[in-house]
Amino acid sequence: MNRYLSRSVSNLRPSGIRRYFDIAATMDDVVTLGIGEPDFVTPSHIVEAGVQSIHDGLTGYTSNAGIYELREAISAHIEKRYHLTYSPDDEILVTVGVSEALYLALKVLLDPGDEVLVVEPCFVANAAIVEMAGGRPVLVPTSVEHDFQVTGDDLEAALTPQTKAILLSYPNNPTGAVLTREHMLQVAAVAEKHDLIVVSDEIYERLVYGAGHINFATLPNMFDRTIVLSGTSKSYAMTGWRIGYVTAPKSFTEAMYKLHQYLIMSAPTMGQTAALEAVQHGEGDVEFMRQQYDRRRRLIVDGFNRLGLSCFEPRGAFYAFPSIKITAMDDEAFCEELLAEERLALIPGSAFGPSGSGFLRASYATSEDTIREALKRLERFLVKRGIINRAAETVVMA
Repeated sequence: MNRYLSRSVSNLRPSGIRRYFDIAATMDDVVTLGIGEPDFVTPSHIVEAGVQSIHDGLTGYTSNAGIYELREAISAHIEKRYHLTYSPDDEILVTVGVSEALYLALKVLLDPGDEVLVVEPCFVANAAIVEMAGGRPVLVPTSVEHDFQVTGDDLEAALTPQTKAILLSYPNNPTGAVLTREHMLQVAAVAEKHDLIVVSDEIYERLVYGAGHINFATLPNMFDRTIVLSGTSKSYAMTGWRIGYVTAPKSFTEAMYKLHQYLIMSAPTMGQTAALEAVQHGEGDVEFMRQQYDRRRRLIVDGFNRLGLSCFEPRGAFYAFPSIKITAMDDEAFCEELLAEERLALIPGSAFGPSGSGFLRASYATSEDTIREALKRLERFLVKRGIINRAAETVVMA
């Protein structure tokens, strides 16, 4: 029956993350650092707002673009944080998570043959969604030696006459890198010089450590050529509510709106009501969770380094990205054997692009006790392989 399937779908590479989740699901006593979502439940006042909307009978469709009060709240939130003005009437679109937002953004930009510069390592869906939207992803590598910062020269080297856009994801999944203003300005200069659009996925914008987030559209001359994607999933622990949003000039959002109304109609009503409560009254929740992630960040990075797995210091999101260079093992084989022998699930860095080869992605959006147990199991694995030689308590309790 495969002959009936389209080539475009048949040629899509399966997610490199799901495979490990599927294997782990068949096993007992698995400790996972693979899941990229908060372990916190959605704050109670946000839950109550969503539940109350159901009790109040608000179970139908909303405006295609999203509840107007939510768009107003998003507009006010962005104005307060970044001093950017987006009209709730026609420059903000509420979507089913950032995944829908990314698809819409790329679909309205790309004609067959158009290319998108995809900075990697990056979320596994990024290159795939470029293909789904009819374009061709051109991977632009970054390296740990340069703190996973993309440069203007990197982009220039990948440009062709078919290049239409640049896709950025900072704060970054999987590395935790945060793009510096200096490097953002280099990206902006390339975009302006070659008349490119920048699609900036900023879903982790509130989860940064030691530095403030810079919205790409705030850079000189970038407002009119930037589509910013964000949402409530990560910052407010609302992944299952599926609320994302787009902020962009009217010409982009109107085009995206046309697709959205045919594909989706509107994002979940109760999710939008909960998101309104989150944006208006959830600041304390965001800061509490950010501080907890910061504690876990320091614990896991220190643990990897003590084990000899040199770990890039993440400045955003909730992922650590240690190198397994000292093991001389392939990252996929490492993760498969670690899962089989120690019931510890990590994700190979190569799942996020060629630049991720030789690394592991570990989510620290989990409890400190889980992180400590994961480090014990990892150390036991490394000791058995003769890669290190020390007692488990040395790393975990230090």
